[in-house]
Order: sequence, then structure tokens, then C-alpha cells
Amino acid sequence: MIVLKAAQEKLLGALQAVAGIVERRHTLPILANVLLRKTAGEVEFTTSDLEIQVRTKTELGGDSGNFSSTVGVRKLIDILRTLPADQVVTLTSTQTKLTLQGGKSRFTLQTLPAEDFPLVNEAVDFGPAFAVPQKTLRGLINQVHFAMAVHDIRYYLNGILFIAEGQLLTLVATDGHRLALAQATLDVDMPKQEVILPRKTVLELQRLLKDDETAIEMRFAGNQAKFAFSGMEFVTKLVEGKFPDYNRVVPRNHKNSVILGRAPLLSSLQRAAIMTSEKFKAVRVNIEPGTLRISSSNAEQEEAKEELEIDYAGDSIEIGFNVTYLIDALANANVEMVKLELQDTSSSALFTLPEQPGFKYVVMPMRI
Repeated sequence: MIVLKAAQEKLLGALQAVAGIVERRHTLPILANVLLRKTAGEVEFTTSDLEIQVRTKTELGGDSGNFSSTVGVRKLIDILRTLPADQVVTLTSTQTKLTLQGGKSRFTLQTLPAEDFPLVNEAVDFGPAFAVPQKTLRGLINQVHFAMAVHDIRYYLNGILFIAEGQLLTLVATDGHRLALAQATLDVDMPKQEVILPRKTVLELQRLLKDDETAIEMRFAGNQAKFAFSGMEFVTKLVEGKFPDYNRVVPRNHKNSVILGRAPLLSSLQRAAIMTSEKFKAVRVNIEPGTLRISSSNAEQEEAKEELEIDYAGDSIEIGFNVTYLIDALANANVEMVKLELQDTSSSALFTLPEQPGFKYVVMPMRI
């Protein structure tokens, strides 16, 4: 039976969309496979890592009739990548094998039974659906993803907090040293829903979301979240646990503030970072009327000094920061100007973006 017949780029695109979550090492061999389900002319591709499941459907030619099987997804992608983009490829099934043919090339692949593929049991208690343009969600994730923790024992920090409430969608990430928050407005009025999406889910969404106005629909349940976009369906487990109260972390009434160019500040910090020690990554920031100075040094007593002219008339403050935390936020902001608010040497600093009022970034100071 000819399972499908299509141009290389069409089949490769569908497989690459679902292959991102497939791990290199598996407890179950079948998790390295993609589940193929053919109904009439439509083929459905599904992958899973037991916690996330991604599915996409696409119209591909081939024999009429139904078919289902699973085959190694990375091997299939590797083969397709070596064929020309406009090459028509066919996938034919014979007993327990699938044969991929393109031009004069033939590849015979081993399969595993479709009924053994572990599909995620979808929750029954999903809340109301809401949607935002893919571009909007992608922008929000870009603004906060870098502040997520990596392998923290406080497992609820290894992800992003999503809150839908009223007409506001809020994303928050923190690793205990810094906190990033970004917001967008919704078209509908939502009852409060709060979920923590795992790190892997966030990074996969970031990879898959398009930079356009087409919608992504979201639904949250007690232990799952579901996303539908670009002909794909994405179901993920949530991180259990209580996220810190971010409202208590964001400073409210810092009396000193300065607005300065994002690009010059980022360049100065990147240069100063070269002279920081590998372990501490510390820079010293001196702010006084008219001038902002950045300095760093390392164990070899090498040092860097940077100076920026600023429009500032507040207190003179000297404060230390982990330079990586500052660079992360500035490199992921797509704006001209940033606003820095400070209280004193020992209080957290607050970065906001005058052009994007929904963004806040809080950084703890560092003793130098």
C-alpha cells in the first residue's frame, strides 16, 4: 500500500514540526518513533515523550484506505534532508517495514505497531479557550524565557507561569536571582487561570510559533495545557507546585530612574563582561548626575571601564550586578530605549521598556 506520496519539502516540514520533543535517549524504544495515521488522503503525525504530545495533520497523496504504524522519526528526517526539495517521495508499507523511495533511492525502515504507541490521556476539565496571535505569544516568551531556572530543586521555577485573568495574559519566569514579566491583552474576559508550563514545553513553543498574526488557541486544565495553532495540536503536562508571589518581588516606588539607549548599554556591558571572572560575572555600576560608569575586573587584576552620558539628576549610587542577567534582558528586548529604576546599593533594580508597558525585569544586586 502506498501510504503517502508528496514533495520532499512537504513531508519534511510535517515531520520537523513534531520531531522537536523526541529525545535522543529513551526508556521506551517506541518514543523514538512518529505515529503515522492515514485516513483517506489525510495523514496525521504524532510524537510524544510521555509528558508532551505534538500532532499535526496534512493532506498527502497515496492510496485510499486507512493505515497506522510507527517509524523512527529522526532517521526519516535525516534521509529526507539528503533528497532534493522538489523530489516526489513515496512511503510504501509491506508487513512490518516501510519503504521510502525518492528518484532512484530506496530506504527500507523497520516499524513498531501503532497500538503500542503511548498516547497522552487528555484531561476532561479544560477551562474556556482563548486565543492570541502567534506573534504576540512568541514575543512574550522571548521576553521572559531566559529568566527560567535550569534544573533547580525548586522544580516549579523550571518553567514559565501563565496567568489568564480578565483581559490580560501574563507570563512570569524567575530563577530566584532575577524575574521577568510580560503581558498582552486578550479579546475575551477570562476567569482567573494559573498554570506553570515546563521548560521543555516553553522552548518547543518558542521554536514552533510563527512570527505572524494567525491565532494560537490555549486551554488550561488542572494538570494539562493544550495549544492549537498552524494545523498543530500540542498537549503538555504542567509543573505542579506554587509559583512565588511575583507581585511582592516587583519594586514599586524606586525614587531614582533613568532612560537610556538599549544598544549602547548592551554593548558596554558585553565589553565589560570580557574582563569578569568566570565564576562571578560581576560588574560594578556607578550612576551619578550626567554619567553612568560600568567597571569590571578579574583575578589577574585586568579591568574594563565603560562610561555613558545619561540624562539623570538623582542620587549617586554604586551597585553590583551579575552581568549575564543584564545582558540577557537587553539582548531579548526589541526596543530603542530602556528605563532603569534604582533605590540604593542593596535594593533590586527594575528595568522597564517605555515602548512596551507590559514588561518588567527585576534583578537582585550582587555584593562585590
